[in-house]
Amino acid sequence: MEFTPAEIKPLIRMEEVEKIDVRVGTILAVNDVENASKLVKLTVSFGDHQRTILAAIKNERADPKEIEGKQALFIVNLEPRKMRGETSEGMLFDIGYADGLTPVLAMPEKPIKDGARAG
Repeated sequence: MEFTPAEIKPLIRMEEVEKIDVRVGTILAVNDVENASKLVKLTVSFGDHQRTILAAIKNERADPKEIEGKQALFIVNLEPRKMRGETSEGMLFDIGYADGLTPVLAMPEKPIKDGARAG
């Protein structure tokens, strides 16, 4: 499949980027969300606490549980969002979905402490 990168979005100021809190977390568990065809519930460790983060990855992988135990990047300062009776406390930061590609996790190159900030 041929891929053409999307146009680069408009410029933003560094102050806007600094508002986004991206952290490393370890995915401890991946569970189904009742009555959801795409959503799974991730239990994620951020070192000093755990969070529930919902991600629409159920149809992107043969077995969504394959990401259990992996570290990934998450946006942790989004307002909580209720979906299918569950509350999501952040967002999985993955790569490819917006371009119609099968997404992959945005991951640190080697293990690092949960809760470490990006940037």
